[in-house]
Amino acid sequence: MVESAEKTEDVEGEGLTAEELRDAWPVLDSEERLEGFHLLPRDDAEDFFLELSSRGQASVLLGMPTRERRAWLRLLPPDDVADLCAEFPPDGRGELCSLLDDPTRREVNALLAYAEDEAGGLMNPRFARARPEMTVEEAIRYVRRQAQDKLETIYYTYVLDHEQRLLGVVSFRELLLAPGDKLVRDVMHEDVITVPEEMDQEAVARIIAQHDILAVPVVDAERRVKGIVTVDDVVDVVETEATEDIQKIGGTVALDAPYMQTSVAQMIKKRAGWLMVLLVGQMFTISALSLYQEQFATAIVLVTFLPMIISSGGNSGSQATTLVIRAMALGQVRLRDSWRIVRRELVSGLFLGGLLALLGLARIVVGEWLAHEYGSFYLDLGLAVGISLLAVVMLGTLTGALLPLLLRALRFDPASASAPMVATMLDLSGVLIYFNVARVVLAGKLL
Repeated sequence: MVESAEKTEDVEGEGLTAEELRDAWPVLDSEERLEGFHLLPRDDAEDFFLELSSRGQASVLLGMPTRERRAWLRLLPPDDVADLCAEFPPDGRGELCSLLDDPTRREVNALLAYAEDEAGGLMNPRFARARPEMTVEEAIRYVRRQAQDKLETIYYTYVLDHEQRLLGVVSFRELLLAPGDKLVRDVMHEDVITVPEEMDQEAVARIIAQHDILAVPVVDAERRVKGIVTVDDVVDVVETEATEDIQKIGGTVALDAPYMQTSVAQMIKKRAGWLMVLLVGQMFTISALSLYQEQFATAIVLVTFLPMIISSGGNSGSQATTLVIRAMALGQVRLRDSWRIVRRELVSGLFLGGLLALLGLARIVVGEWLAHEYGSFYLDLGLAVGISLLAVVMLGTLTGALLPLLLRALRFDPASASAPMVATMLDLSGVLIYFNVARVVLAGKLL
Protein backbone atom coordinates (compact mmCIF):
# COMPACT_ATOMS: atom_id res chain seq x y z
CA MET A 1 0.00 0.00 0.00
CA VAL A 2 2.81 2.40 0.91
CA GLU A 3 4.71 1.47 -2.23
CA SER A 4 1.63 2.11 -4.39
CA ALA A 5 1.08 5.51 -2.76
CA GLU A 6 4.69 6.50 -3.39
CA LYS A 7 4.46 5.44 -7.03
CA THR A 8 1.23 7.43 -7.44
CA GLU A 9 2.93 10.56 -6.12
CA ASP A 10 5.68 10.06 -8.72
CA VAL A 11 3.08 9.81 -11.47
CA GLU A 12 1.37 13.00 -10.36
CA GLY A 13 4.64 14.93 -10.34
CA GLU A 14 5.80 17.03 -13.26
CA GLY A 15 8.58 16.03 -15.60
CA LEU A 16 7.82 12.32 -15.56
CA THR A 17 10.20 10.24 -17.67
CA ALA A 18 9.46 7.00 -19.48
CA GLU A 19 11.95 5.19 -17.24
CA GLU A 20 10.17 6.38 -14.08
CA LEU A 21 6.79 5.33 -15.45
CA ARG A 22 8.20 1.96 -16.50
CA ASP A 23 9.46 1.32 -12.95
CA ALA A 24 6.12 2.32 -11.40
CA TRP A 25 3.93 0.54 -13.97
CA PRO A 26 3.42 -2.85 -12.23
CA VAL A 27 1.93 -1.32 -9.06
CA LEU A 28 -0.27 1.34 -10.69
CA ASP A 29 -3.98 0.92 -11.35
CA SER A 30 -5.55 1.76 -14.73
CA GLU A 31 -6.30 5.40 -13.91
CA GLU A 32 -2.78 6.03 -12.59
CA ARG A 33 -1.26 4.39 -15.68
CA LEU A 34 -3.27 6.59 -18.03
CA GLU A 35 -2.45 9.70 -16.01
CA GLY A 36 1.27 8.91 -16.06
CA PHE A 37 1.11 8.11 -19.78
CA HIS A 38 -0.40 11.53 -20.53
CA LEU A 39 2.46 13.23 -18.66
CA LEU A 40 5.06 11.84 -21.07
CA PRO A 41 6.31 13.91 -24.02
CA ARG A 42 4.70 12.76 -27.27
CA ASP A 43 7.81 11.07 -28.70
CA ASP A 44 8.54 9.27 -25.43
CA ALA A 45 4.89 8.28 -25.14
CA GLU A 46 4.94 6.68 -28.60
CA ASP A 47 8.06 4.67 -27.81
CA PHE A 48 6.65 3.66 -24.44
CA PHE A 49 3.31 2.60 -25.96
CA LEU A 50 4.99 0.44 -28.59
CA GLU A 51 7.13 -1.27 -25.91
CA LEU A 52 4.12 -2.26 -23.82
CA SER A 53 2.62 -5.73 -23.94
CA SER A 54 -0.84 -6.09 -25.47
CA ARG A 55 -2.30 -6.20 -21.96
CA GLY A 56 -0.51 -2.99 -21.04
CA GLN A 57 -1.64 -1.24 -24.23
CA ALA A 58 -5.22 -2.30 -23.52
CA SER A 59 -5.06 -0.87 -19.99
CA VAL A 60 -4.09 2.51 -21.50
CA LEU A 61 -6.56 2.55 -24.41
CA LEU A 62 -9.57 1.53 -22.32
CA GLY A 63 -9.47 4.83 -20.47
CA MET A 64 -9.07 7.05 -23.53
CA PRO A 65 -11.81 8.82 -25.47
CA THR A 66 -12.53 7.44 -28.95
CA ARG A 67 -10.63 10.10 -30.94
CA GLU A 68 -7.46 9.70 -28.89
CA ARG A 69 -7.76 5.93 -28.94
CA ARG A 70 -7.88 5.94 -32.77
CA ALA A 71 -4.60 7.88 -33.02
CA TRP A 72 -2.70 5.44 -30.79
CA LEU A 73 -4.29 2.36 -32.31
CA ARG A 74 -3.10 3.30 -35.80
CA LEU A 75 0.52 3.22 -34.66
CA LEU A 76 0.32 -0.57 -34.42
CA PRO A 77 0.79 -3.16 -37.20
CA PRO A 78 -2.17 -5.50 -37.86
CA ASP A 79 -0.78 -8.45 -35.87
CA ASP A 80 -0.31 -6.27 -32.79
CA VAL A 81 -3.83 -4.86 -33.19
CA ALA A 82 -5.18 -8.42 -33.31
CA ASP A 83 -3.32 -9.25 -30.07
CA LEU A 84 -4.69 -6.06 -28.53
CA CYS A 85 -8.25 -6.99 -29.50
CA ALA A 86 -7.86 -10.27 -27.62
CA GLU A 87 -7.18 -8.25 -24.43
CA PHE A 88 -10.33 -6.14 -24.81
CA PRO A 89 -13.71 -7.24 -23.40
CA PRO A 90 -15.66 -9.11 -26.13
CA ASP A 91 -18.32 -6.38 -26.34
CA GLY A 92 -15.65 -3.73 -26.97
CA ARG A 93 -13.76 -5.42 -29.81
CA GLY A 94 -16.17 -4.35 -32.52
CA GLU A 95 -15.90 -0.73 -31.48
CA LEU A 96 -12.11 -1.02 -31.44
CA CYS A 97 -11.99 -2.46 -34.96
CA SER A 98 -14.31 0.31 -36.19
CA LEU A 99 -11.53 2.82 -35.45
CA LEU A 100 -9.27 1.22 -38.08
CA ASP A 101 -9.13 2.06 -41.77
CA ASP A 102 -10.81 -0.47 -44.06
CA PRO A 103 -7.67 -2.33 -45.28
CA THR A 104 -6.29 -2.70 -41.75
CA ARG A 105 -9.67 -3.80 -40.42
CA ARG A 106 -9.83 -6.58 -43.02
CA GLU A 107 -6.30 -7.68 -42.13
CA VAL A 108 -7.09 -7.72 -38.40
CA ASN A 109 -10.33 -9.66 -38.86
CA ALA A 110 -8.46 -12.24 -40.95
CA LEU A 111 -5.88 -12.65 -38.18
CA LEU A 112 -8.56 -12.99 -35.51
CA ALA A 113 -9.98 -15.97 -37.40
CA TYR A 114 -6.88 -17.97 -36.43
CA ALA A 115 -6.26 -19.50 -33.00
CA GLU A 116 -4.01 -17.33 -30.88
CA ASP A 117 -1.27 -19.98 -30.63
CA GLU A 118 -1.13 -20.77 -34.36
CA ALA A 119 1.28 -19.35 -36.93
CA GLY A 120 -1.67 -17.61 -38.61
CA GLY A 121 -2.54 -15.80 -35.40
CA LEU A 122 1.08 -14.76 -34.90
CA MET A 123 1.89 -13.52 -38.41
CA ASN A 124 1.91 -10.00 -39.87
CA PRO A 125 0.14 -9.81 -43.26
CA ARG A 126 2.37 -6.92 -44.39
CA PHE A 127 5.60 -8.04 -45.97
CA ALA A 128 7.87 -7.04 -48.87
CA ARG A 129 6.97 -8.75 -52.13
CA ALA A 130 8.04 -8.67 -55.77
CA ARG A 131 7.26 -10.32 -59.10
CA PRO A 132 9.75 -12.69 -60.77
CA GLU A 133 9.62 -10.78 -64.06
CA MET A 134 10.66 -7.48 -62.46
CA THR A 135 14.18 -6.18 -62.87
CA VAL A 136 16.22 -5.69 -59.72
CA GLU A 137 15.93 -1.92 -60.08
CA GLU A 138 12.13 -2.13 -60.39
CA ALA A 139 11.95 -4.45 -57.37
CA ILE A 140 13.96 -2.03 -55.21
CA ARG A 141 11.66 0.88 -56.11
CA TYR A 142 8.63 -1.35 -55.45
CA VAL A 143 9.90 -2.42 -52.03
CA ARG A 144 10.58 1.21 -51.12
CA ARG A 145 6.96 2.11 -51.93
CA GLN A 146 5.73 -0.83 -49.84
CA ALA A 147 7.90 0.27 -46.91
CA GLN A 148 5.71 3.38 -46.58
CA ASP A 149 2.89 1.04 -45.47
CA LYS A 150 4.85 0.09 -42.32
CA LEU A 151 6.13 -3.28 -43.42
CA GLU A 152 7.13 -5.68 -40.66
CA THR A 153 10.59 -6.05 -42.19
CA ILE A 154 12.37 -5.46 -45.50
CA TYR A 155 15.24 -7.84 -44.79
CA TYR A 156 13.57 -10.40 -47.04
CA THR A 157 11.57 -9.82 -50.19
CA TYR A 158 9.29 -12.70 -51.14
CA VAL A 159 8.77 -13.42 -54.84
CA LEU A 160 5.15 -14.29 -55.65
CA ASP A 161 3.23 -15.18 -58.78
CA HIS A 162 -0.06 -13.52 -59.74
CA GLU A 163 -2.00 -15.83 -57.42
CA GLN A 164 0.24 -14.93 -54.44
CA ARG A 165 1.96 -18.34 -54.47
CA LEU A 166 5.51 -18.34 -53.18
CA LEU A 167 8.21 -18.78 -55.81
CA GLY A 168 11.33 -17.68 -53.95
CA VAL A 169 13.00 -15.21 -51.62
CA VAL A 170 15.76 -12.63 -51.97
CA SER A 171 17.29 -10.46 -49.26
CA PHE A 172 17.22 -6.70 -49.68
CA ARG A 173 21.01 -6.72 -49.46
CA GLU A 174 21.18 -9.11 -52.42
CA LEU A 175 18.88 -6.80 -54.39
CA LEU A 176 21.09 -3.80 -53.68
CA LEU A 177 24.23 -5.65 -54.77
CA ALA A 178 22.76 -7.21 -57.92
CA PRO A 179 22.96 -5.51 -61.37
CA GLY A 180 19.91 -3.28 -61.86
CA ASP A 181 18.89 -4.85 -65.18
CA LYS A 182 18.96 -8.44 -63.90
CA LEU A 183 15.60 -10.18 -63.37
CA VAL A 184 14.42 -11.00 -59.85
CA ARG A 185 13.90 -14.65 -60.82
CA ASP A 186 17.63 -14.86 -61.56
CA VAL A 187 18.73 -13.66 -58.10
CA MET A 188 16.06 -15.24 -55.90
CA HIS A 189 16.44 -18.46 -53.88
CA GLU A 190 13.78 -21.05 -54.68
CA ASP A 191 14.39 -23.23 -51.60
CA VAL A 192 12.38 -21.24 -49.05
CA ILE A 193 11.67 -22.34 -45.48
CA THR A 194 7.95 -21.95 -44.77
CA VAL A 195 5.42 -22.84 -42.08
CA PRO A 196 1.73 -23.77 -42.49
CA GLU A 197 -1.02 -21.54 -41.10
CA GLU A 198 -2.05 -23.98 -38.39
CA MET A 199 1.45 -24.74 -37.03
CA ASP A 200 1.80 -24.22 -33.27
CA GLN A 201 3.70 -21.07 -32.32
CA GLU A 202 6.29 -23.04 -30.33
CA ALA A 203 7.13 -25.07 -33.43
CA VAL A 204 7.43 -21.85 -35.46
CA ALA A 205 9.85 -20.47 -32.87
CA ARG A 206 11.96 -23.63 -33.09
CA ILE A 207 12.15 -23.40 -36.90
CA ILE A 208 13.29 -19.78 -36.80
CA ALA A 209 15.91 -20.62 -34.16
CA GLN A 210 17.03 -23.80 -35.94
CA HIS A 211 17.60 -22.09 -39.29
CA ASP A 212 18.84 -18.79 -37.79
CA ILE A 213 16.54 -16.64 -39.94
CA LEU A 214 14.92 -13.29 -39.22
CA ALA A 215 11.49 -14.16 -40.63
CA VAL A 216 9.56 -17.10 -42.02
CA PRO A 217 6.58 -16.93 -44.44
CA VAL A 218 3.26 -18.48 -43.46
CA VAL A 219 1.60 -20.32 -46.34
CA ASP A 220 -1.71 -22.07 -46.94
CA ALA A 221 -2.26 -25.50 -48.50
CA GLU A 222 -1.75 -24.07 -52.00
CA ARG A 223 1.48 -22.32 -50.99
CA ARG A 224 -0.06 -18.84 -51.06
CA VAL A 225 1.71 -16.51 -48.65
CA LYS A 226 -0.62 -15.21 -45.93
CA GLY A 227 1.96 -13.28 -43.91
CA ILE A 228 5.30 -13.58 -42.13
CA VAL A 229 6.40 -14.34 -38.58
CA THR A 230 9.51 -12.43 -37.51
CA VAL A 231 12.09 -13.20 -34.88
CA ASP A 232 10.80 -10.45 -32.56
CA ASP A 233 7.35 -12.10 -32.66
CA VAL A 234 8.74 -15.44 -31.49
CA VAL A 235 10.81 -13.86 -28.71
CA ASP A 236 7.53 -13.02 -26.98
CA VAL A 237 6.23 -16.52 -27.70
CA VAL A 238 9.31 -18.18 -26.21
CA GLU A 239 9.10 -16.02 -23.08
CA THR A 240 5.38 -16.71 -22.63
CA GLU A 241 5.67 -20.46 -23.19
CA ALA A 242 8.72 -20.77 -20.94
CA THR A 243 6.93 -18.83 -18.19
CA GLU A 244 3.90 -21.12 -18.42
CA ASP A 245 6.08 -24.24 -18.30
CA ILE A 246 8.03 -23.01 -15.29
CA GLN A 247 4.83 -22.15 -13.43
CA LYS A 248 3.39 -25.59 -14.17
CA ILE A 249 6.61 -27.37 -13.18
CA GLY A 250 6.47 -25.45 -9.90
CA GLY A 251 3.08 -26.98 -9.12
CA THR A 252 0.61 -24.25 -10.08
CA VAL A 253 -1.75 -23.51 -12.95
CA ALA A 254 -0.17 -21.04 -15.41
CA LEU A 255 -1.05 -17.43 -14.57
CA ASP A 256 -3.01 -15.43 -17.13
CA ALA A 257 -1.25 -12.16 -16.26
CA PRO A 258 2.07 -10.99 -14.79
CA TYR A 259 2.54 -11.85 -11.11
CA MET A 260 1.99 -8.31 -9.80
CA GLN A 261 -1.13 -7.87 -11.93
CA THR A 262 -2.75 -11.12 -10.76
CA SER A 263 -5.20 -10.61 -7.90
CA VAL A 264 -4.73 -12.48 -4.64
CA ALA A 265 -8.04 -14.28 -5.28
CA GLN A 266 -6.83 -15.49 -8.68
CA MET A 267 -3.48 -16.48 -7.20
CA ILE A 268 -5.22 -18.61 -4.56
CA LYS A 269 -7.44 -20.19 -7.21
CA LYS A 270 -4.46 -21.09 -9.42
CA ARG A 271 -2.48 -22.65 -6.57
CA ALA A 272 -5.11 -24.27 -4.36
CA GLY A 273 -5.99 -27.15 -6.69
CA TRP A 274 -2.47 -28.54 -6.91
CA LEU A 275 -1.87 -28.08 -3.19
CA MET A 276 -4.98 -30.13 -2.38
CA VAL A 277 -3.97 -32.85 -4.82
CA LEU A 278 -0.48 -32.98 -3.28
CA LEU A 279 -1.95 -33.10 0.22
CA VAL A 280 -4.06 -36.12 -0.76
CA GLY A 281 -0.88 -37.74 -2.07
CA GLN A 282 0.86 -37.11 1.24
CA MET A 283 -2.05 -38.82 3.00
CA PHE A 284 -1.06 -42.05 1.25
CA THR A 285 2.45 -41.56 2.62
CA ILE A 286 0.99 -41.23 6.12
CA SER A 287 -0.97 -44.45 5.59
CA ALA A 288 2.23 -46.21 4.52
CA LEU A 289 4.06 -44.98 7.60
CA SER A 290 1.32 -46.36 9.84
CA LEU A 291 2.10 -49.85 8.49
CA TYR A 292 5.57 -49.71 10.06
CA GLN A 293 4.74 -48.52 13.57
CA GLU A 294 6.19 -51.69 15.11
CA GLN A 295 9.51 -51.05 13.39
CA PHE A 296 9.45 -47.48 14.70
CA ALA A 297 8.96 -48.75 18.24
CA THR A 298 11.65 -51.42 17.92
CA ALA A 299 14.29 -49.30 16.16
CA ILE A 300 13.48 -45.60 16.53
CA VAL A 301 16.81 -44.80 14.89
CA LEU A 302 15.27 -45.74 11.53
CA VAL A 303 13.07 -42.65 11.67
CA THR A 304 16.19 -40.46 11.87
CA PHE A 305 17.13 -41.23 8.27
CA LEU A 306 13.63 -41.22 6.76
CA PRO A 307 13.59 -37.51 5.73
CA MET A 308 16.99 -37.89 4.06
CA ILE A 309 15.87 -40.89 2.00
CA ILE A 310 12.49 -39.61 0.81
CA SER A 311 13.86 -36.13 0.03
CA SER A 312 16.68 -37.68 -2.04
CA GLY A 313 14.13 -39.52 -4.14
CA GLY A 314 12.03 -36.40 -4.60
CA ASN A 315 15.04 -34.26 -5.45
CA SER A 316 16.39 -36.68 -8.05
CA GLY A 317 12.94 -37.04 -9.60
CA SER A 318 12.43 -33.27 -9.74
CA GLN A 319 15.81 -32.85 -11.44
CA ALA A 320 15.00 -35.43 -14.11
CA THR A 321 11.51 -34.02 -14.69
CA THR A 322 12.79 -30.49 -15.17
CA LEU A 323 15.54 -31.58 -17.57
CA VAL A 324 13.26 -33.74 -19.72
CA ILE A 325 10.42 -31.20 -19.87
CA ARG A 326 12.81 -28.48 -20.99
CA ALA A 327 14.44 -30.78 -23.55
CA MET A 328 10.99 -31.62 -24.92
CA ALA A 329 10.06 -27.94 -25.12
CA LEU A 330 13.22 -27.26 -27.14
CA GLY A 331 12.58 -30.22 -29.44
CA GLN A 332 15.71 -32.00 -28.24
CA VAL A 333 13.89 -35.22 -27.28
CA ARG A 334 10.77 -36.92 -28.64
CA LEU A 335 8.66 -39.92 -27.75
CA ARG A 336 10.78 -42.13 -29.99
CA ASP A 337 13.75 -41.33 -27.72
CA SER A 338 12.08 -42.95 -24.69
CA TRP A 339 14.35 -45.99 -24.58
CA ARG A 340 17.48 -43.87 -24.87
CA ILE A 341 16.22 -41.70 -22.02
CA VAL A 342 15.58 -44.79 -19.88
CA ARG A 343 19.14 -46.00 -20.43
CA ARG A 344 20.63 -42.59 -19.68
CA GLU A 345 18.60 -42.18 -16.50
CA LEU A 346 19.40 -45.72 -15.32
CA VAL A 347 23.10 -44.96 -15.61
CA SER A 348 22.66 -41.51 -14.04
CA GLY A 349 20.52 -42.91 -11.24
CA LEU A 350 23.04 -45.68 -10.55
CA PHE A 351 25.95 -43.27 -10.18
CA LEU A 352 24.01 -40.57 -8.34
CA GLY A 353 22.36 -43.11 -6.05
CA GLY A 354 25.72 -44.77 -5.40
CA LEU A 355 27.26 -41.41 -4.50
CA LEU A 356 24.47 -40.58 -2.06
CA ALA A 357 24.58 -44.12 -0.64
CA LEU A 358 28.28 -43.70 0.16
CA LEU A 359 27.60 -40.34 1.81
CA GLY A 360 24.77 -41.84 3.88
CA LEU A 361 26.97 -44.76 4.96
CA ALA A 362 29.80 -42.37 5.80
CA ARG A 363 27.45 -40.31 7.99
CA ILE A 364 26.55 -43.35 10.05
CA VAL A 365 30.13 -44.60 10.34
CA VAL A 366 31.48 -41.19 11.39
CA GLY A 367 28.60 -40.71 13.82
CA GLU A 368 29.35 -44.04 15.46
CA TRP A 369 33.11 -43.44 15.64
CA LEU A 370 32.73 -39.97 17.13
CA ALA A 371 29.68 -40.29 19.37
CA HIS A 372 28.67 -43.98 19.42
CA GLU A 373 25.21 -43.01 18.14
CA TYR A 374 24.06 -46.27 16.56
CA GLY A 375 25.35 -49.24 18.53
CA SER A 376 27.03 -52.46 17.45
CA PHE A 377 24.90 -52.89 14.31
CA TYR A 378 25.84 -49.53 12.81
CA LEU A 379 27.30 -51.11 9.66
CA ASP A 380 24.06 -53.02 9.04
CA LEU A 381 22.11 -49.80 9.54
CA GLY A 382 24.47 -48.03 7.13
CA LEU A 383 23.95 -50.81 4.58
CA ALA A 384 20.16 -50.47 4.86
CA VAL A 385 20.32 -46.70 4.42
CA GLY A 386 22.78 -46.97 1.51
CA ILE A 387 20.74 -49.58 -0.38
CA SER A 388 17.58 -47.51 0.17
CA LEU A 389 19.22 -44.36 -1.13
CA LEU A 390 20.49 -46.17 -4.22
CA ALA A 391 17.05 -47.65 -4.97
CA VAL A 392 15.10 -44.46 -4.27
CA VAL A 393 17.37 -42.26 -6.40
CA MET A 394 17.27 -44.69 -9.33
CA LEU A 395 13.49 -44.87 -9.09
CA GLY A 396 13.32 -41.08 -8.82
CA THR A 397 15.36 -40.43 -11.95
CA LEU A 398 13.35 -42.96 -13.97
CA THR A 399 9.98 -41.71 -12.73
CA GLY A 400 10.89 -38.07 -13.22
CA ALA A 401 12.14 -38.67 -16.76
CA LEU A 402 9.35 -40.97 -17.95
CA LEU A 403 6.34 -39.14 -16.50
CA PRO A 404 6.55 -36.19 -18.97
CA LEU A 405 6.93 -38.66 -21.85
CA LEU A 406 3.89 -40.58 -20.66
CA LEU A 407 1.85 -37.38 -20.48
CA ARG A 408 2.95 -36.44 -24.01
CA ALA A 409 1.95 -39.91 -25.28
CA LEU A 410 -1.49 -39.40 -23.68
CA ARG A 411 -1.67 -35.95 -25.37
CA PHE A 412 -1.42 -33.98 -22.13
CA ASP A 413 0.96 -31.10 -21.49
CA PRO A 414 4.28 -32.62 -20.25
CA ALA A 415 4.80 -29.57 -18.03
CA SER A 416 1.90 -30.85 -15.93
CA ALA A 417 4.41 -33.34 -14.49
CA SER A 418 5.26 -30.79 -11.81
CA ALA A 419 8.25 -31.22 -9.53
CA PRO A 420 6.05 -31.24 -6.38
CA MET A 421 3.88 -33.99 -7.88
CA VAL A 422 6.91 -36.15 -8.67
CA ALA A 423 8.32 -35.52 -5.19
CA THR A 424 5.02 -36.52 -3.56
CA MET A 425 4.86 -39.75 -5.56
CA LEU A 426 8.40 -40.61 -4.54
CA ASP A 427 7.77 -39.87 -0.87
CA LEU A 428 5.43 -42.86 -0.75
CA SER A 429 7.86 -45.00 -2.74
CA GLY A 430 10.73 -43.97 -0.46
CA VAL A 431 8.86 -45.04 2.67
CA LEU A 432 8.00 -48.43 1.21
CA ILE A 433 11.53 -49.07 -0.10
CA TYR A 434 13.31 -47.93 3.07
CA PHE A 435 11.36 -49.94 5.60
CA ASN A 436 11.25 -53.08 3.48
CA VAL A 437 15.01 -52.92 2.92
CA ALA A 438 15.50 -52.32 6.66
CA ARG A 439 13.25 -55.28 7.48
CA VAL A 440 15.48 -57.59 5.38
CA VAL A 441 18.92 -56.19 6.29
CA LEU A 442 18.25 -55.67 10.02
CA ALA A 443 16.19 -58.80 10.68
CA GLY A 444 17.37 -60.45 13.91
CA LYS A 445 19.54 -57.44 14.74
CA LEU A 446 17.76 -54.13 15.31
CA LEU A 447 14.44 -55.60 14.23
